[in-house]
Amino acid sequence: MVLLSYHLDDAHLVVELSDAVDLDNEAAIERELLRLMPCCGPSTLIVDVVTPLLTARALGVLLRVRADAGQRGVSMAVVARFETAREVLGAAALNRILRVAHTLAGAELRSRGCLPGAEAPEKDSRTGGLRDRLRRRIRTADGAGPGGRAVGPHAATSLPRLPKPRFPRER
Repeated sequence: MVLLSYHLDDAHLVVELSDAVDLDNEAAIERELLRLMPCCGPSTLIVDVVTPLLTARALGVLLRVRADAGQRGVSMAVVARFETAREVLGAAALNRILRVAHTLAGAELRSRGCLPGAEAPEKDSRTGGLRDRLRRRIRTADGAGPGGRAVGPHAATSLPRLPKPRFPRER
């Protein structure tokens, strides 16, 4: 199996993982990643996950390659371009271990040890920021936004709720 790879600069090698990792190609992908990994010098391997399908086998390959990279003194970061891939990595609690980023620039920062907040969120060119505007509108429409107070049956759940008396009180 041949994986597409290229250098960002002298210290960063990017390897694209464009196929879903399954039982048939797991060993070949792992061998190729280990073969492409730099053997000496301060360098970084960035695995660019271009497929939205990130299987358990792919997670195992990434963890084994990361362990081998650590033994060789090579830093490793993962770019998860698709939301589903990021959700899988987050559910497996591997964001910090694999230094997951949304973009190549973010992965370069993460490989240097920068926090995830250093990466600016990538805007979706197809929607033109529509998702952000809708989130803002929903946040302010329900009253939970700035200057408003929450309304509804579950708005003040921190206040004690006493049951209404069933019978009228006697005087």
